[in-house]
Amino acid sequence: MGYMLESSRINKINQMYIGAEIELLDQRIHQDALNLIDFECNSLIKENIKFGDKIFEEALVIERYEKANRINQEILVQHKKYDLLRTLFWLNSIEIKNKCDSDYHNLVYIYQYNEPSISQKAKQKFFSNLLLEIKDKKGNSVMLIPIAGDNNITSINLILDKYNITEFPVILIDEKTIITDVESVEDVENHLN
Repeated sequence: MGYMLESSRINKINQMYIGAEIELLDQRIHQDALNLIDFECNSLIKENIKFGDKIFEEALVIERYEKANRINQEILVQHKKYDLLRTLFWLNSIEIKNKCDSDYHNLVYIYQYNEPSISQKAKQKFFSNLLLEIKDKKGNSVMLIPIAGDNNITSINLILDKYNITEFPVILIDEKTIITDVESVEDVENHLN
């Protein structure tokens, strides 16, 4: 019975991933076309925000499934796929923001996924709740992008090296500001001006 439940969860995640892959391909075509065709920036930004919100909501579903995972480890592979999708979304957000001179903020939350210590778990839970509060408060003016930093994915490792990120959790704001310690929402919001 438990195995059937896990298989059902994995099938749902696979379906979400296939849908997200199609949307991401659509986003990549928009990004490439941005260099060739003069798109209306408001439309690009609006679609990017919709895509970001969708993959964020799907990440919350995966998190719930992971917490209940007892039998099948395939769900961990699905998590890596979503980390890659979120990384591509982040890169797309950077390009759209630069091309369209948009004022939204990229808040990339990089955390330890594999065997965090008890203190890391507590800190990550605090960071996560704080960032959710900021997203709720700021809405579409913030792209909240959670990414596991310890899954040994080459593209993510290269990005971590570029920003000299070696410890988790970390909040990277607009590809400029790195925050490793925070006590309040205001500590992050002060960097969103």
